[in-house]
Amino acid sequence: MIGKELIVWKDKPLEQDYLIKKPPFQALFIFALPIIIGNLFQQTYTMADSAIVGRFVSEQALAAVGASYSLTNIFICVAIGGGMGASVIVSQYFGAQKYDRMKTAIYTASLAFLGLSLLLGIFGLFCSREIMVLLNTPADCLSMSSEYLRIYFLGLPFLFMYNVFSAMFNALGKSRIPLGFLIFSSLFNIVLDYLLVAGAHMGVSGVAWATLIAQGISAVLSMLVLLKILKKISSPVSSIDDSSCSVGAMTAFSESHSVFDGKELVSMTRIAIPSILQQSTVSIGMMLVQSVVNSFGSAALAGFSAAMRIESICVVPMSGIGNAVSSYTAQNLGAGKTDRVVKGYHAAVRMVIFCAVILCISMECFHHPLIALFLGTDGATEAFLTGEGYLTFMGWFFCMIGFKMSVDGLLRGSGDMVMFTVANLVNLSIRVIVAMTCAPRFGIAMVWCAVPIGWTANFLISYARYRTGKWKEREMV
Repeated sequence: MIGKELIVWKDKPLEQDYLIKKPPFQALFIFALPIIIGNLFQQTYTMADSAIVGRFVSEQALAAVGASYSLTNIFICVAIGGGMGASVIVSQYFGAQKYDRMKTAIYTASLAFLGLSLLLGIFGLFCSREIMVLLNTPADCLSMSSEYLRIYFLGLPFLFMYNVFSAMFNALGKSRIPLGFLIFSSLFNIVLDYLLVAGAHMGVSGVAWATLIAQGISAVLSMLVLLKILKKISSPVSSIDDSSCSVGAMTAFSESHSVFDGKELVSMTRIAIPSILQQSTVSIGMMLVQSVVNSFGSAALAGFSAAMRIESICVVPMSGIGNAVSSYTAQNLGAGKTDRVVKGYHAAVRMVIFCAVILCISMECFHHPLIALFLGTDGATEAFLTGEGYLTFMGWFFCMIGFKMSVDGLLRGSGDMVMFTVANLVNLSIRVIVAMTCAPRFGIAMVWCAVPIGWTANFLISYARYRTGKWKEREMV
């Protein structure tokens, strides 16, 4: 057995393995809290984009940013999902103390996603207007939406790399580092939003440039810090006591790492693609549903956009808990501690229930002032009715997305991706079919009536897979 004292970090014992040592609830809470706070700050500056253009430009500008949101969120989810998929492999290597292979996996993931982001950015840069036309964007905000998207796509590599680096920090148990960068980028973005929109009167393009600059700085700083950390993680062969180590342990400590490994990329892809699909399910559904909402006019679109921004804040705790369960599961399975995974999942469910109660009370009591943050007091009546209707209905169902994300996180962390993928496809299909077939006939409320149905179906399928226990049989790295 290789002792912890053999692993060097800044010439001190490495103590980042609390996910496999501390009590499950405590470990998950410590790990999830920085993720949740960080994601809240990330959502804050997306909300700032909408609030500032809604207050200082026009209702049509808010609708323009909102019309772009469903599409931009897909790319955010691709980046997050890909990073999470890669982090499962990294977490398993970390739990198994295979540090050289861990470094190779990190470098491989970074290069792969840099290439992907460049390709997607070039495509979006030249096709922004055509995409918004396909989404039935109202004519009075089509030009502003296209302008916002073109600038957004210029910064897509920064978005991808920052999220991948954040996932790598989380895989190493260092969730506080991306929190610091998110706080910085969020506050910096809000300041830039105000200066470029309210001060320089750059309109929708101002919030787009603010986001690009803030994300770019955070991505570069994250890369530098990650490289510094990786250089300080070492497993010196000379410090190993041959009498107490197996041949396998010696090999794990002595193998060299490379900058890119095709086999590692394949392993990560097998987990990353379903993870991207899971993260993108809601966003893909909303992009397709967006075309339905757009047909109700810019006032309804503005109200719906405001409500969606608020909902994105509400699901942050649930997403953070699910992401924490994923890394927790991967590390504990890598360390051969299956029993801790089940205890961790039960702890996650308790966290979800607590968060869901608070969110439900908040939505029912404060839906009007929350919408007014985006529309002001003189917003169109239709916009207010749309936004408030969405929030008061959805407040009762946030628990379901929390249950879904927790069990999905466990399956993803174990590498059990088949039913995971099926469940999320069912979720997507329900949301799109109900919205597109029923909303034109029965009204815009059918758009959000479909949401909890999709979440519930997703949860039931994933939970049934969890109960079989087959996720325990997945081959670890």
